[in-house]
Amino acid sequence: MQGIDALIHHAKGETDALQEARRADALQEARREMAVCNACRYCESYCAVFPAMAMRRDFSSGDLVHLANLCHGCKGCYHACQYAPPHAFGINIPKTFAEIRQQSYAEHAWPPAMGRLFERNGTIVVALTTLVVVAVLLLAVALQDPAVLYGPQRGEGAFFRIVPLWLINLLAGSSFGFALVAMAMGARRYWHGTAGGGTVSMQARTDAVIDVLTLRNFGGGGHGCNDIDESFSQKKRWMHQALMYGFLLCFAATTTGAIYHHVLGWRSPHAFLSLPVQLGTWGGVLMCLSAAGLIRLKIVTDPVPVARNLLGGEYAVLGLLFAIAATGLLLLAVRHTGAMGLMLALHLGLVLSFFVALPYSKMVHGVYRGLALLRHAQEKRTRPVAASAG
Repeated sequence: MQGIDALIHHAKGETDALQEARRADALQEARREMAVCNACRYCESYCAVFPAMAMRRDFSSGDLVHLANLCHGCKGCYHACQYAPPHAFGINIPKTFAEIRQQSYAEHAWPPAMGRLFERNGTIVVALTTLVVVAVLLLAVALQDPAVLYGPQRGEGAFFRIVPLWLINLLAGSSFGFALVAMAMGARRYWHGTAGGGTVSMQARTDAVIDVLTLRNFGGGGHGCNDIDESFSQKKRWMHQALMYGFLLCFAATTTGAIYHHVLGWRSPHAFLSLPVQLGTWGGVLMCLSAAGLIRLKIVTDPVPVARNLLGGEYAVLGLLFAIAATGLLLLAVRHTGAMGLMLALHLGLVLSFFVALPYSKMVHGVYRGLALLRHAQEKRTRPVAASAG
């Protein structure tokens, strides 16, 4: 047993050393590319990254992580760059920053040991989703009378005859609560690791919120993203906005439903034209359309400025979001039939797996990118532009 423990410890040490070497290589490459970009400054008006770069002559690891999370991956700088591959300089900011972003998710994850999930997060998300969905389905089948599970349920409290409300609250509340704590701790670690603390003005907070809500950095220099090739388009921006607002509508539907149940005493399922159902329906439609559109964009886009090794995790998260929205809409369609029981269990399983994976998937980019936008909004008011390195 001691020999096995020693072997495992040795293998873990080699893995940690390899990860550290990859991180150092990515940061060194980013530092080299930023030196070239800082001398050129052709892309200075493209997005928030280049004005933030222009405030610096030297780039610490924290600065590079900040710039990487400030990058929205519009690829405008790559297609405009005279030093992009096949030039000998090989400047490829979108790919390099994507790798650093992924490493920053792992580095700041909480608990720290969970950062290893980011190594193969596509596989992890899919496997986790499968396990949770299967577990919920088996639990539903095992605990319920088949006549109830497969029979049509109508009237007040129909959903809770399949899965008790206390069980839904326990599973959803604990998993979502843990996800919020984990993301808050990760955000705290990220902020102190890149910004070093400090106060932020109210105006900077307002600017950052506007940046998040409008996703204006997806607009590049105003023309949009280079979604597929060097041509400009607003599709990526629109689809990200649709996904974000669709998700928020679904969250609002859940919140409204809770108020209906616990405050007003109105138990689900609610009428189709009720506020929770309408919020959830339109949110689900937006999520399905946008997730499918973003998956298509990733398939047809130019592969050179893309970190291909990270696509598995991105496809997994988008697929999971699509599946959650689609099963929610299907649940609405079959809620008065015998298919409602299994569809409810499937939908709940997908939602629970999303909550569990939330702090350790690509979804955390929203937190770190928001903090990067906040830091940039503050720096614009307090930090002068540095002289060109050229």
